[in-house]
Amino acid sequence: MQAMRGWVTRYAPWVGLVSILGTTQHALAGDYEGSPQVAEFVGEMTRDYGFAGEQLMGVFREAERKQSILDAISKPAERVKQWSEYRPMFITDARIARGVDFWRQHEAVLARAEQEYGVPAQVIVSIIGVETFFGRNTGNFRVIDALSTLGFDYPPRAEFFRKELREFLLLAREEQVDPLTLKGSYAGAMGLPQFMPSSFRAYAVDFDGDGHINIWTNPDDAIGSVASYFKRHGWVAGEPVVSRADVRGEQVDAGLTTGIEPTKTAGELRALGWSSHDALRDDMPVTAFRLEGDKGPEYWMGLKNFYAITRYNRSVMYAMAVHQLSEQLVQARGVK
Repeated sequence: MQAMRGWVTRYAPWVGLVSILGTTQHALAGDYEGSPQVAEFVGEMTRDYGFAGEQLMGVFREAERKQSILDAISKPAERVKQWSEYRPMFITDARIARGVDFWRQHEAVLARAEQEYGVPAQVIVSIIGVETFFGRNTGNFRVIDALSTLGFDYPPRAEFFRKELREFLLLAREEQVDPLTLKGSYAGAMGLPQFMPSSFRAYAVDFDGDGHINIWTNPDDAIGSVASYFKRHGWVAGEPVVSRADVRGEQVDAGLTTGIEPTKTAGELRALGWSSHDALRDDMPVTAFRLEGDKGPEYWMGLKNFYAITRYNRSVMYAMAVHQLSEQLVQARGVK
């Protein structure tokens, strides 16, 4: 990662908003020239976090409003409604083969991450595979453009993206990198594991000990950061992820979970006609869901580790894709 170009220092002096406007209103020449929102945001960053106002305004002078980002986030998502359509998008021969190669290439680092955090190597590999195809698709938008565009020009979620913009500028300062050089998705997700800036600052780790956290081009840091994320979100080493269920009776649908949070226990589901393929304690909280597979409906109970995967992306199908890809990776690699 590139070194800072002097745009801000860790202990930059506080600069008042009046001073900022007085010294930069004629210099600002980019897409956010004269924006009251940007001036207010810069004022907050100088007051609350000690940024140098003139230099921060220089960053926004280079930031670009991207209509393509607004189009992408405003376009209704093309929702794949059935598991039978969703699963083949992620569990492919090419992704499995590339995953096995990635695992072998980084075997020692993955083993260390598993030992430190208790997260299986195949789950870490699967996340990186689902998110970016092992670094092939990490995003081509400058993060500063993505977060500025959405923070200042997308009212429905402006507050969220301004918070992420704040976190991004803080991480750039902490990691001593030029914020104009870092790239990610149209929503500002970054690197091999596609962390948002707030997740980066909360969970990313310097896993190779070089003094910097680089999830863009350093697989060691990406691997350690994914493991750190799951550990912090409740992953339990050695525990299963899901249990297949058979169902019968008229109360089966009453057991289905609305949303992601586990609202019923395995015992309550049994009373509603659910029968797990595995021995589960009656008091175990589970997320109960049905998927429409190639051979008809599939009933599943998601356990604590399943819920941990949904904290990465709040989607039952996403979590199942990660889990089943991890199983396929183990099988393809020949690891028991």
